[in-house]
Amino acid sequence: MCHVGNMIKAELDRHPKAHTVTWFAAQLHCDRTNVYDIFRRQSIDTELLTRISKILGHDFFLDLSHEMKDEGR
Repeated sequence: MCHVGNMIKAELDRHPKAHTVTWFAAQLHCDRTNVYDIFRRQSIDTELLTRISKILGHDFFLDLSHEMKDEGR
């Protein structure tokens, strides 16, 4: 099973240097410490994942769907 927090951190790392953890926290309307908590999560609430997907412009649900299909083989 994939680690959603690692996926989110990896996607943020692919963004321009100006998109820091502080920037990401501001977009989520939370503190930086909450972002680091998200990075440590293996699973995440779908509402929060939807917000993160919109902020980062990446469909994490598609990634998870592909992961489920790969595990089923």
